[in-house]
Amino acid sequence: MNLLLDTQALLWFLLDDPRLSGMARESIVDADGLIFVSPASLWEIAIKMSLGQYTLPAPFAAFWDEQLLTNDFTILPISVSHSARVVDLPFYHRDPFDRLIIAQSLVEGVPVVGSDDLFDQYGVKRVW
Repeated sequence: MNLLLDTQALLWFLLDDPRLSGMARESIVDADGLIFVSPASLWEIAIKMSLGQYTLPAPFAAFWDEQLLTNDFTILPISVSHSARVVDLPFYHRDPFDRLIIAQSLVEGVPVVGSDDLFDQYGVKRVW
């Protein structure tokens, strides 16, 4: 099964953070399909870094190049259909990055690994 990682789950997995649930970690490690990362997650992290709200253990590009390759994660490009789906989403969730991840999940039919239960209100299948 393919999976799409929420930004928080992505970071917690890569940084071995204990806040990542055991089920989420196991789902990522034992996935028998593709593990997708949304460009929205990379963009969100880049913005937080530029504002001084977040740091990574290596420079941004080097960190992501290494982690995507090492973990065999696949970038899920943002398509017109993903953006169009955002237009129709009700505003249960206001975060623009999460709204795009929700839209990508719905369009692609891919479960999201993440702790945010607001995703459930959109009918997103969530692994946590």
